[in-house]
Amino acid sequence: MSDVEHVAEHHEALTSSQYIQHHLTNLTYGQLPDGSWGFAANGAEAKAMGFWAINVDTMGWSLFLGLVFFLIFRSVAKKVTSDAPTGLQNAVECAVELVESNVKSMFPYHNKMIAPMALTIFVWVLFMNSMDLLAIDLLPQIAEKIGVQLGANPHEVFFKVVPSADPNITLGMALCVFVLILWYSITQKGLLGFIKELTLHPFSSSNPIVQTLFIPVNFVLELPTLLSKPVSLGLRLFGNLYAGEIIFILVAIMYGAGWLFAGVAVAVQIIWALFHLLIIYLQALIFMVLTIVYMSLAYQNDEAH
Repeated sequence: MSDVEHVAEHHEALTSSQYIQHHLTNLTYGQLPDGSWGFAANGAEAKAMGFWAINVDTMGWSLFLGLVFFLIFRSVAKKVTSDAPTGLQNAVECAVELVESNVKSMFPYHNKMIAPMALTIFVWVLFMNSMDLLAIDLLPQIAEKIGVQLGANPHEVFFKVVPSADPNITLGMALCVFVLILWYSITQKGLLGFIKELTLHPFSSSNPIVQTLFIPVNFVLELPTLLSKPVSLGLRLFGNLYAGEIIFILVAIMYGAGWLFAGVAVAVQIIWALFHLLIIYLQALIFMVLTIVYMSLAYQNDEAH
């Protein structure tokens, strides 16, 4: 996924480990050690910026892809026709039907927000994942040239283009889902019902004294289960896309290691890209499906346990 000459040029100045580190570092904006605000020159400086730092590349691409999603679906909705639909309309209809079938089968309740939310999650995550199929050095090289024109050190211009390979995005989305889980758990079951769900299961007894003794045990068991939902949701997506990105980077390094390795890299790249297509789709689908399942569990009353 890389231009041979560009990788070779990078290796004149960077070792393999430095090249990998460079590609795995975000373009981060925040407060510098001297109190001024600017872009971090390395990963350590970005980390030192703290909570209020922002990964400009991740946020930029996620917002851009969200806008692309909105414009595509809006355009299709305005021009939808039953007579010889276009390929784009067919693709949009397939996505809508996929989401609709999953919502109907896994969410047997009435909430007009669930289907649009599931559709947004599926397509948006799919678009973010698909950025991994671009040449690993294409956009970073463009960003580097722009940075050099602005007077920056080329090795201090970072540009990650796969938003879902950044835990800030995946865990942020998972946290939003978690807030909805809590909201609907409380609004549908009542605050007391939600507390009962966390304290009266899995162990219960008809004896009130014994049941009271079970409350702390149940809470200790149920709370990690509740908290694990956003963690697993976000880390699963991040882990798969991050690993995929690393493999593409390693393949790019092989291109710059001589013609023999470059030949092997071509075969590896094709095989991994084809396999990665499945990962890109499945991870978007899994994130959507788990969101629907968690929303359904939030609606589930006490008698269903």
